[in-house]
Amino acid sequence: MSRYSIEEFVSQTKQQDKGEGLFELETPRMLEINLTNQIWAKTGAMVSYRGNIKFEREGILEHGLGKMFKKALTGEGTSLMKATGNGKLYLADQGKKISILNLGGEAIFVNGNDLLAFEPGISWDIKLMKRIAGMMAGGLFNVRLEGRGMVAITSHYEPLTLLVTPDNPVYTDPNATVAWSGSLQPEFVTDISFKTFLGRGSGESIQMKFSGNGFVVVQPFEEVYYSQQS
Repeated sequence: MSRYSIEEFVSQTKQQDKGEGLFELETPRMLEINLTNQIWAKTGAMVSYRGNIKFEREGILEHGLGKMFKKALTGEGTSLMKATGNGKLYLADQGKKISILNLGGEAIFVNGNDLLAFEPGISWDIKLMKRIAGMMAGGLFNVRLEGRGMVAITSHYEPLTLLVTPDNPVYTDPNATVAWSGSLQPEFVTDISFKTFLGRGSGESIQMKFSGNGFVVVQPFEEVYYSQQS
């Protein structure tokens, strides 16, 4: 096989069955779902599929009026689609790195922009960050996921997980915060001197403070959110 030949390229990049189950990381930035029933995925995340798979945009009343009103209030652009059928489904989101979490009854909060896919047996709810909504472009919201099953989240570059203990709280930039354990409730603190020091916009002085026992996941990237009605 000659160097840089088409055969070599195909051999190095071709899809491989790893036998890992429903969710597989085909590459660090491409999720393969071995679909046999149904999953929820971020709208627009489908890259390719094979087999008999049907896609439906999340229905307005699919999850009840409460969630519909929350979505309208947040103005968030991360609507969900339902993929149903049998086949292989490939998902990605702007080349972001993908991490798979297998929940065993735990709860986790995920920034709405960083949720890629999850199994239908997992219960979820949108949580508004009311204090911060008017301070940042597009506001900020997160999704609480709980139950048993697979969840795929995304981050710009490699995620870093910071442990939170009662005697050692963690402060994060909201735009760089990806996820945190279900046991934590972040507070929002404003540091005027921090804002002055950075010389940036109003949103930069807001920090998330995590106290208690748990963990928080951050990314080496500040994500800017734009409001768009779904």
